[in-house]
Amino acid sequence: MGERKVTVAAEVGLHARPAATFVQRAMKAPMDITVAKAYGSKPPVNAKSILGILALDVRQGETVVIRAEGEGAEEVLDELAEIAGTP
Repeated sequence: MGERKVTVAAEVGLHARPAATFVQRAMKAPMDITVAKAYGSKPPVNAKSILGILALDVRQGETVVIRAEGEGAEEVLDELAEIAGTP
């Protein structure tokens, strides 16, 4: 299973437009992808769910963990990390 820890760079966090872009890219991937706050008590959410991403309430400067498993997972994780912020 691949994973990326990413510090969210967007001023609005992982909300609105950044979240929509993130979900659109995740939806193109054939594998399951999850996102969770690196330091939080909320369980991981489906990266293909805009409501799940928004429910995480990720703000600028917070770190998230993106996980995926399967063929092409590393490439997808790299692209999602770039959308979300700074690895």
